Amino acid sequence: MARVVITGMGAIAPNGNGVRNFIDNSFNGKVGIKKISKFDASETGITVAGEIDDFDPQEVIGKKAARRMDLYSQYALQSAIEAMEMADVNENNTHPEDIGVIYGSGIGGLTTIQEQIIKMHEKGPKRVSPMFVPMSIANMAAGNISIHFNTQNICTSIVTACATGTNSIGEAFRQIKEGRAKVMIAGGSEASVNEIGIAGFAALTALSTATDPQKASLPFDKERRGFVLGEGGATLVLEDLEHAQQRGAKILGEVVGYGTTSDAYHITSPDPTGAGAAKAMQLAIDEAGIAPGDVSYINAHGTATHANDEGEAKAINKVFGEDSNVRVSSTKGMTGHLLGAAGAIEAVLTVAALQKGKLPMNIGCFNQDPNCSVNLVTEKNQNALDAHYALSNSFGFGGHNAVLAFKKWE
Repeated sequence: MARVVITGMGAIAPNGNGVRNFIDNSFNGKVGIKKISKFDASETGITVAGEIDDFDPQEVIGKKAARRMDLYSQYALQSAIEAMEMADVNENNTHPEDIGVIYGSGIGGLTTIQEQIIKMHEKGPKRVSPMFVPMSIANMAAGNISIHFNTQNICTSIVTACATGTNSIGEAFRQIKEGRAKVMIAGGSEASVNEIGIAGFAALTALSTATDPQKASLPFDKERRGFVLGEGGATLVLEDLEHAQQRGAKILGEVVGYGTTSDAYHITSPDPTGAGAAKAMQLAIDEAGIAPGDVSYINAHGTATHANDEGEAKAINKVFGEDSNVRVSSTKGMTGHLLGAAGAIEAVLTVAALQKGKLPMNIGCFNQDPNCSVNLVTEKNQNALDAHYALSNSFGFGGHNAVLAFKKWE
């Protein structure tokens, strides 16, 4: 079995465009949640979102290519370009048949779907764009990435709601570990901060109705009242260790475990006992060949909903024990919840935490819920020079659980 390392990362998130900005801002506790400006959201009852307001697809992707992509594909391709440039993978050092893509989105081209349905309703079916289908379908982030980089190994998409990004990275890890590829481009993207996206989640009463962006997303807080919808994307370039070393690549970290399970419980609510989430964490730990006590940090799913945070805390305590010193933070207090992209941007931060020896704080928890008894990362305990292993958790509607285990590269 091959060892799998990370040689490139790219990101675009509400609190940082570009992976370096995103990492720096996140470790400084910058909140990227803001008043919704893309449209008038007053009738939805929702005021804030994790909007990206400094993105011009023409700068990286080009005007012609951007016109043929939904916003979610634009986010995906920009982050993939950044990650591949960092990794310096190209046709001179890697054969196209050895490079694959597993990249997903929880919803896909929702902006395009909304625009074209309105156009059909107002102007008739003959006015629907011929690009409607190829722009809106959920596999086209992966397709566009593969076309751009001429990757000829596997190219597929995973849709597991909010676990999409983590499942995509995990399955890409398996492709390399089991010898089917040398390099994999993996991650997730989402662009659902629009009228139908906000209205749909508001109808589920899943979204925070707070009006103060600094106090809208409150993971593990006693007063939490729903998640904040975010948008963006992130990409990891995974690589066979031997291949990376042969070409002199800079190694950022190592993927050492992956666990995925199903709650088989409810279409939107997680199993309140946390059993499925706990099993996924244990599977990732077991594949890594370590014990729970070796894990220093967990990047929690931590959506700031009552059901998720309490269930996830129970799951963590099942695996690590109620008196564990493992430190936990949800970074959704800064970014909001990026749905299918959440696991990807959070994987980037987890790898960065091991690199830096510093953990991202759990921004947004002012009064920790006693029913969420985990050891949250604060300014006082975020230094982690001795951290060698970390987990990143993602749990999605439909009961999808996915967990990645990372190791510090030394």
